[in-house]
Amino acid sequence: MLKKVRQLIESVNDTLKGQLDLEDHGGRSCAGVAIRVAQRILAMAAAMWHNNATKAPITRSLIAYDH
Repeated sequence: MLKKVRQLIESVNDTLKGQLDLEDHGGRSCAGVAIRVAQRILAMAAAMWHNNATKAPITRSLIAYDH
């Protein structure tokens, strides 16, 4: 059971660091870092919501938006 939880946590961390570029956030203060991280997570959540809300027969993968 702990192995599954660890894999989930590592997967989320990898997505946050890799796809959302959270290691290179550009914030200069703790508040700036928190705002930039929150903006990126909110943008990804909005994209996931939009894919779900449109009920498209083929949902686009968020990996395509990786930069």
